[in-house]
Amino acid sequence: MASLSASNHVARVLSVANHVAEVDASSRIADSWRRCLISHKLDPARQGPPQTLTEAEVRHVAEPMEQLIRLATPELEDLARVLRQTGYCVNLADPSATMLWSRVPGAADAEIFMRWKVYTGSNFSEAFEGTNGLGTALAEQKPILVHRDEHFRAQWHMFSCAVAPLFDQAGRLAGAVNITSCREDLERTAHQLALAVTMEATRRMEGAIFRGHFRNAWIATVPGDGGSGLLAYDDDRRIVGACRSARALLGLTDGLIASGIDLSRYVKFDHPAARNADDTVELRRADGSPLGHGHVAPPLRARSSTRPLAPRRDAPADRFDALHRLAGRDPGLIKSVKRLRSIGDHNLPVLLHGETGVGKDVFARAIHAAGNRARHNYVALNCAAMPESLIDAELFGYEAGAFTGARRDGSKGLIVQADGGTLFLDEIGDMPIALQTRLLRVLENREVWPLGAPKPVPVDIRLISATHRDLGRMAEQGAFRADLYFRLRGMEVRLPALRERADRDDVIRQIAREEAPNCRLSDEAWSQLAAYPYPGNMRQLRHVLRLAGCTAEDGVITDADLDLPPFGGRAAEPDLQAAERATIVEALRKHGGRVTEAARALKLSRATLYRKIKQLKIDSGSY
Repeated sequence: MASLSASNHVARVLSVANHVAEVDASSRIADSWRRCLISHKLDPARQGPPQTLTEAEVRHVAEPMEQLIRLATPELEDLARVLRQTGYCVNLADPSATMLWSRVPGAADAEIFMRWKVYTGSNFSEAFEGTNGLGTALAEQKPILVHRDEHFRAQWHMFSCAVAPLFDQAGRLAGAVNITSCREDLERTAHQLALAVTMEATRRMEGAIFRGHFRNAWIATVPGDGGSGLLAYDDDRRIVGACRSARALLGLTDGLIASGIDLSRYVKFDHPAARNADDTVELRRADGSPLGHGHVAPPLRARSSTRPLAPRRDAPADRFDALHRLAGRDPGLIKSVKRLRSIGDHNLPVLLHGETGVGKDVFARAIHAAGNRARHNYVALNCAAMPESLIDAELFGYEAGAFTGARRDGSKGLIVQADGGTLFLDEIGDMPIALQTRLLRVLENREVWPLGAPKPVPVDIRLISATHRDLGRMAEQGAFRADLYFRLRGMEVRLPALRERADRDDVIRQIAREEAPNCRLSDEAWSQLAAYPYPGNMRQLRHVLRLAGCTAEDGVITDADLDLPPFGGRAAEPDLQAAERATIVEALRKHGGRVTEAARALKLSRATLYRKIKQLKIDSGSY
């Protein structure tokens, strides 16, 4: 439809309602216009902002959806990043079309969205605002693109909205994902492409919601003409859940699922032996005819059953086990390990960033052990501990007689020693500029030229670097080569300080078991360990507990055994805030993100907890 004046638009809407317009009167837009006029009694010429809830009202409406929002947030954030440069606002709304989560783009576009109240708390129900992407998609429970003057109300003609409804683990309408643009230079085809991207992101959100709900069940992915469906079943192969597409594909209902119907009534396959991977299986219908290939994923946590489908006792351990153990239950580290799994054996350089003592070398060794280079050398160099005059020779090697004091038979150098394996450069931020230039040349040419050598030596290494410095800022200031920085930063992993970890209590208990295995902690010692900010991080904690295990009497570590020096001054306040933040994150995690229950456990009012969540910048991804 062409852009129309407000008066012409009203005439056009009335013509469609009376079936006299020259447009396709059977289209979804036309049907929606009729609903707005006849059922909702709306005026297409009405001006004014949408109904908008207060912050307190938004919290009240969002609380029943907190778990769903938490599971969907990673995909929503990714979608917002993908579409940000093209000026799209991204929203998640509940089934009544109230926006509960929003990300607006930058610059002038953001100002327009805020002025027109296209943000958290606004309601775009079709019954209030007429035909619009969010309200109409929810009314019809189908994806839709509403482009500019297809909106019922003339005032929304500057916007184009692409929306996909979101369904929960039981196939019920849970809300919708909306993307909105106010750019005039984007044609309808561009918005159709953006709608396809949004539909795919919504499908992944539904998968995350389903898997999060049925985390203790086996999950089978079943192919179908309209897309794959997800089935959850227990160790006795009774169906315990099915997503919307699986219900449609197999004819499943709530009643059949509640009855504990056997999986073999619908799908048959050879159950995978392993429980640590997403296995591909050949699926058959109940009558034995082929259905195609699907996947079977094991429970995320072990289940007890009278007839467990246990893995083979000789099944190989997951090569990423060490990384998962290091990540513990910290959400940021779990996400990083997931990304490391996704890059697999690709020779992508990794940059570890974290304070001194957080365990960067341990994490680097675990990355090496998880890759296809694990059978080759892992070679480490601490750039800060090596005298500047020796780093060149240690890294690049030298020929016999290259300089006074050189070994009689020369030296291969650490880079050549790491050939086929992994080279770990700790505190890379302390490497002199001149050596940075030589290292960059090695990374670009994949060859090393030792001192005094007549020709270069080809090398094949994976590089892992680590630093506690801000290399990006150093590059801006000229203290670090910018081109080397971007070479090193194939993937950056932030290792949080111990005081920042959401699972800090778990980490302290685990290290206590490792460093003082024959001792137990008194209540006073535990309180002191749990409250201390650990400026030296993991390294300090290990030393403290190792010493305490040696001095403890009768196998009990008391607070007198803990060598924890005072740590105050200007850093004390941030550390107290970090401790408070960690306590709140842990409570939210224990209660599945439910704020009311977490507030009760912390003995706070819900309003106080919300205020603290905002002050401490705790987002749903933290728990």
